[in-house]
Amino acid sequence: MTGSNVRQIVIDIISDIAPDEDVTSLDDNKSLREQLDLDSMDFLDIVMELRKRHKVEVPQEDYPKLATLQSCVSYLSPKFA
Repeated sequence: MTGSNVRQIVIDIISDIAPDEDVTSLDDNKSLREQLDLDSMDFLDIVMELRKRHKVEVPQEDYPKLATLQSCVSYLSPKFA
């Protein structure tokens, strides 16, 4: 799976969790929480959806690795291989 596929998976999940947010102009290198109105529960929902939809486990100590879209792609890509 390519990085752009992983990026789209994350964006699709964010779109479902925060449907009112505009995800079309996200900066891959800025914090998702800064760009979007995501609270800690929204973030947990993203992690839960990754597990539910794609069987990808993200341990709590790795949550900071999902701060930006780019870090999500870097962290998650090997898990989709």
